[in-house]
Amino acid sequence: MISVLVVEDDPLVGEAHEAYVNRIDGFAVAGRVRTGQAALRFVERTPVDLVLLDLRLPDMDGLQVARALRTAGSNADVIAVTSARELKVVRAAVSSGVVQYLLKPFTFAAMREKLEHYARFRTSLGHDREVSGQAEIDRAFSTLRGVDRAALPKGMGDETLASVVSALRAAPEGASAGTVGEAAGVSRVTARRYLEYLVHNGMAERRPHYGGVGRPEMTYRWIGEA
Repeated sequence: MISVLVVEDDPLVGEAHEAYVNRIDGFAVAGRVRTGQAALRFVERTPVDLVLLDLRLPDMDGLQVARALRTAGSNADVIAVTSARELKVVRAAVSSGVVQYLLKPFTFAAMREKLEHYARFRTSLGHDREVSGQAEIDRAFSTLRGVDRAALPKGMGDETLASVVSALRAAPEGASAGTVGEAAGVSRVTARRYLEYLVHNGMAERRPHYGGVGRPEMTYRWIGEA
């Protein structure tokens, strides 16, 4: 179980973030605080795996909190959860050790995607051994990125893509566009469009399935975490 500290000064927003995290398999909120100093004190008493960190806190800058965690020897990873859109802030977040950046406002699906990618990243690096080579390192870090939602083609939406990805990941042996569409609540044609997008971006593979008379049916398999 991945333990999470939610750092958010707005109590209603913090409560919503806590509820989101607790809905995601493999994650549990260990605490919720409203200031940077409270976050540092909490982690000192109760080590956590992940900090969901608002960058605009009433007592100190969130990036100061991230740097202070490192200085104090904490191994907690940090995901910035913020409305700050300035590129200089994004650059500073990267240099402060922030592993992901989640812009407010966001949906539950967006947070779930970020946390699931983070969980796969932890799993891929969770062994005490030497890596086999550069490719293994590249695959581990690629799990943090996932699909680039900012570059979705016209007419495609984040929510539908998240549903298609979820449905495809639930079928490790692969599934047809019709099966994925039914699970995702969309038509077969729509599912196929999103599946082809995933194939194009290297997040899924397509292969023919010869199961009867006539043209073979295409089967899609998620490979995003491979």
